[in-house]
Amino acid sequence: MHVLVRDNNVDQALRILKKKMQREGVFREMKRRRFYEKPSEKATREKADAARRARKLARRQAIRDGLIAAPKKRPAHGNAATQAPTVARTHRSGG
Repeated sequence: MHVLVRDNNVDQALRILKKKMQREGVFREMKRRRFYEKPSEKATREKADAARRARKLARRQAIRDGLIAAPKKRPAHGNAATQAPTVARTHRSGG
């Protein structure tokens, strides 16, 4: 894995490296290898992972085929033009 350091900007290169490692699953693998995993537990985990992948693939295929509706997309957080204005609320004491 290679990361270029531009203009002596080590912080940016470190962020890029962490992002690449996250995408590759290095942190997940390190966490899993921290303790011994019995072969039966490993088989159970791998079976559950395979079932999860199969469900995800089937859901995506059903969405593509039009059998189920696609999930609604959430609006982007940074765009103020698409967000509804917030109304200030005042609390009144009942007395």
